[in-house]
Amino acid sequence: MSKSIGRVAYRPVGVLLGIAAGTVAGAIFRQVWKVTAGDGEAPNATDEDRGWGEILAAAALQGAIFAVVRAAVDRGGAVGVRRMTGSWPD
Repeated sequence: MSKSIGRVAYRPVGVLLGIAAGTVAGAIFRQVWKVTAGDGEAPNATDEDRGWGEILAAAALQGAIFAVVRAAVDRGGAVGVRRMTGSWPD
C-alpha cells in the first residue's frame, strides 16, 4: 500500500487520539498537581494570589505531561494504522 493510504487512514484516528490525549493529560496533570503541590487546583496564569514560581512550575509540569501523553498516543496510533494498512502515516 502507498504511504498516502496510511496518511489518509491516520487523519481521523489522529484527531480522535488528540482529543483523548488532551483529556488523559489533563486528568494526569490534576492528580500530579494535587500530590506535588498539596493543592486541589492548579493556578491560572492570571491568578492574583499565586506567585510567578508556582504559576510557571504548573505550566511547565502541564506542558511536559501533555507532550509525553501526546507522543505516546500519537506513536500508538501510527503503529495501529501501520498494522491495519501496512503503511506508516507521515
